[in-house]
Amino acid sequence: MLELTMASVSEADAGATAGMLMAEVPSLPGAVLRVGRDRNVCRLVTPDDWLFVSRTHLEFRCGPDGAWSVSWLRGSNPDPASEVRLLSGGTARALVYGGAAPLARGGSGEIVIQERSGPRSVHVGYFHEG
Repeated sequence: MLELTMASVSEADAGATAGMLMAEVPSLPGAVLRVGRDRNVCRLVTPDDWLFVSRTHLEFRCGPDGAWSVSWLRGSNPDPASEVRLLSGGTARALVYGGAAPLARGGSGEIVIQERSGPRSVHVGYFHEG
């Protein structure tokens, strides 16, 4: 099982947790959960006018062995309007535009989508049952 929580934060409401979304997905091979602005494709959706987030920005995918990974999907622009960081086990690392990273079984962390030209960010916390 993969559990996700998402909060969209702007400078004005940095301490707020209102608007937090949650999703759970069973660890079945081929299971997918997407994060972005497109309500037709994504289970966790950011505000429509937050253009630094692509229509489909992040994709969580369960592999054949039940292990999860996260991918930063390439959008229609060659250069992204955001940066994505993966925070896990006390370390932070950048996720490359178009790249992917595994999520440790039994682990938890956070993926942060940070607007490059402003104070807004999207925080997706995760817990991957072992």
